[in-house]
Amino acid sequence: MAKSGAAKKEGAYVPRLHTVYENEIRAAMQKQFNYTNPMQIPKLDKIVINMGVGENVNDSKIIQAAANELGLITGQKAKITLAKKAIASFKLRENLAIGCKVTLRKQRMYEFLDRLVNTALPRVRDFRGINPKSFDGRGNYAMGLKEQLVFPEINYDKVDQIRGMDIIFVTTAKTDEEAKALLSGFQMPFIK
Repeated sequence: MAKSGAAKKEGAYVPRLHTVYENEIRAAMQKQFNYTNPMQIPKLDKIVINMGVGENVNDSKIIQAAANELGLITGQKAKITLAKKAIASFKLRENLAIGCKVTLRKQRMYEFLDRLVNTALPRVRDFRGINPKSFDGRGNYAMGLKEQLVFPEINYDKVDQIRGMDIIFVTTAKTDEEAKALLSGFQMPFIK
């Protein structure tokens, strides 16, 4: 992971987007929403990335490959998720591995967001922006990607199967309007 454009703070590495949030986004949001207390200003809490393997749940090599790819993309080891209950029509048994997920916080969260906005989303075929209506009503945003190949960390020749992923941005915002303003400050390309 490249650490270009980052500021040094007391000998510790600070991601570029964290510096942008502290110096620009906080002030703009305080002015826009008239917050009286600086602790009211919303912030990005975590990013959760989910990758399911679909009908290939019986093959442990495919699940392990998906977890390895998710680990390459995020820089953090992926946790393999298990089925909570058995569903006979899907040939799914309880405690069967069905996918993998990663929860990113702090530095890795900002680095992933930076790579997503500036590198991965521009590489999506026929990309016109992300849907501004995918907020959940409580200030969280969910989006999906159809393929993992948009991330430069993935080697196209070593991919056995194209998999999609869900990306959830969890914020401390109380409303969708505040969350949209926060994500727009990070240059998220919403459709106008």
